[in-house]
Amino acid sequence: MSIEEEAAAAARRPPSENPHFIAGVVGAAGDHDAPLLRRLLAGLDTADLADVVEHVPLETALTIARLIGRELPAEFLADLSTERREEVLPELPPDYVGRALDELDTDDAAAVAADIDEKQLGAVLAAADEDTRLVVEEALSFEEETAGRLMQREYVAAPEGARVGDVIDRMRSEAAELPDVFFEIYVVDPAMRPVGAVNVSRLMRATRETPVAEIMAPVKALVRPEMDQEEVALTFQKYHLASAPVVDEAGRLTGTVTVDDIVDVISEEGEEDLLKLAGVSEAAQTDSVFRSVRARAPWLLVNLGTALAASSVIRVFEHSIAELVALAVLMPIVASMGGNAGTQALAVAVRAIAARDLTESNAPRYVVREALTAVSNGLIFASVLSGVVALWFHNGLLALAIALAVIINFACAGLAGILVPLTLRRFGADPAVSSSVFVTFVTDIVGFLAFLGLATVILLS
Repeated sequence: MSIEEEAAAAARRPPSENPHFIAGVVGAAGDHDAPLLRRLLAGLDTADLADVVEHVPLETALTIARLIGRELPAEFLADLSTERREEVLPELPPDYVGRALDELDTDDAAAVAADIDEKQLGAVLAAADEDTRLVVEEALSFEEETAGRLMQREYVAAPEGARVGDVIDRMRSEAAELPDVFFEIYVVDPAMRPVGAVNVSRLMRATRETPVAEIMAPVKALVRPEMDQEEVALTFQKYHLASAPVVDEAGRLTGTVTVDDIVDVISEEGEEDLLKLAGVSEAAQTDSVFRSVRARAPWLLVNLGTALAASSVIRVFEHSIAELVALAVLMPIVASMGGNAGTQALAVAVRAIAARDLTESNAPRYVVREALTAVSNGLIFASVLSGVVALWFHNGLLALAIALAVIINFACAGLAGILVPLTLRRFGADPAVSSSVFVTFVTDIVGFLAFLGLATVILLS
């Protein structure tokens, strides 16, 4: 690639992926060169600006906030990750943050306010408008990761008797307070309960004299503020929604949840489940070593306990291993293959539970399927491994012992992979957090016990 082509390729990269740009920002911050920082960051999309602040070292990010924080656009705060936003906000003047909350949509304002330290929050809200303050306080009254935190308080509603022309004129009037982006207009009864919804595209195609009641569609789903955000995301996925109305206990329309927030929820929940499956509760590029160790060490401690239990099984057969050294060579293979089979079944089960595909009604079908799949794979790889062992050690009985052990361990691995998360869920535990430790424990114990036990009976008895 020529120098010109490399320069063109670098120019097409996002700023956060351009090492020369990041080095320039870090250098300008290190020199406390505010004018240069302004020139470098001017014109960046707010999402790119947030990405740059997340990719630079923490001290650089804090310096940017101190030097030119007042000049950053409000949307930049909403685009920052939660971890970096919590670190940057204390360096920003409370009056700037308060004005930024006024400029943001209510759902974004609530998200930013949730990351403000309690000592700073009072000063920030004092600098914001009264309407913003009330909206933020209401949002923060709901639990984290609920629809009440995601809800946008701005929405467009029309009475049942309205005509298309009336709705359009109302939206175009200066008095209308419209959200920046919206997809549907909710048709409400006199008590403000949603009775239908009209897509904006359909509204614009209709004549001015058409009653909105004629072109509205039934509301597919209603969201309550206390509903868990993962459940809201599943509702959006099930009904292919772009937005959904949020209603209070009396069924009155109070806000809306839009798909842009749901995309973030799906990403966050998917990442969270993936990390939990590995026994890691949290991970971010801004985490300190201490924070990472604290998050991961507890499950490693549990894993140490299960490993010691598996080792105790090996010790029971130490005389057999001493008489036939080949057992020490082959036993890790049995445990490792069983562990992989169990991990496959576990991944399928956890995903199905998270997606609400695996329920009590269809659990038996999942259990049978995973058990039969595991046994079938066990038969295949038992045949392959026994052939390898027979050629390697010239011992047909040893090949028979390892073949039977693989089949037994695969069968137990498949059952453990599906039954462990189901059992944890039944007892109210999160199956994504601790299932892998217990599945590995089962496959190690069964693998060592089956192989060493069968080998002792078949070869040494």
